[in-house]
Amino acid sequence: MSVEFGIFPVPNAAEPDELLGRVTAAEQAGLDLVGIQDHPYQRRFLDTWSLIPFLAARTRRIRFFPDVANLPLRPPAVMAKAAATIDLLSGGRFELGLGAGAFWEAIGAMGGPQPTPREAVDALEEAIQVIRLMWSGERSVSFEGEHYTLEGLHPGPQPAHDIGIWLGAYGPRMMRVVGRLADGWIPSLPRLPLEEIAGKRRALEEAAEKAGRDPSRIRRIANVGGTITDGSATKGWLDGPAEHWVEELTRLTSEHGFDGFILSIGDDAAEQIARFGAEVAPAVRAASA
Repeated sequence: MSVEFGIFPVPNAAEPDELLGRVTAAEQAGLDLVGIQDHPYQRRFLDTWSLIPFLAARTRRIRFFPDVANLPLRPPAVMAKAAATIDLLSGGRFELGLGAGAFWEAIGAMGGPQPTPREAVDALEEAIQVIRLMWSGERSVSFEGEHYTLEGLHPGPQPAHDIGIWLGAYGPRMMRVVGRLADGWIPSLPRLPLEEIAGKRRALEEAAEKAGRDPSRIRRIANVGGTITDGSATKGWLDGPAEHWVEELTRLTSEHGFDGFILSIGDDAAEQIARFGAEVAPAVRAASA
């Protein structure tokens, strides 16, 4: 798979024009993806599932995904319907980032469930099956689980393309779920310490092989943050010149199979997006080819 690049803008409700400007700048810079965090309980944020179609309608090429969708607050059958609708209306420009849940106190304050960690992962596994049934094209589907059920439901419409289900995952069991059931893995680096990537990769690949799947077909897309600077000195892992970024991201592609990088946007957004698209992305693609 070719290496793809994108941005992770903050969905700040107070700055809708700036948000749209960053997304259109990413498209103009030749980037591929926009990931939007999904925290419905955050009063300062726009709703992710309303924002993405708004942005998709104002762009032509760039693709979108929730990074990652808040499953405990969004029933999977309804989520699948919304995903298929956005994908159809955008011409196949939607992917589904999905997580088991976090910030449980805030989820509970919004009326959501309060599961144990094991129950949350169980619910995620069921949700993946429900979502795929909703996209199956079957006339009628049923599912009986501990957390979700479908009873003779007529699903549809089907998405415009085969939407990928990419999981935000860190724990041992979640990594096995990625290997067995998902189309992609979306960790945030260095929230996941760099020295732990190899172990997570092995767990993913072993689970995939045990399930009869080709591990190389599972996408690995990293959320990364830092600043592209001038000069030779680096202040941190990804705080330095474009050449430093290219070296580090190429290492992640060659050593760990990463094929996507989503840049968290902070200060000097326009400049950083332009440099990411012009100086970093082409060089990493060339080195990884």
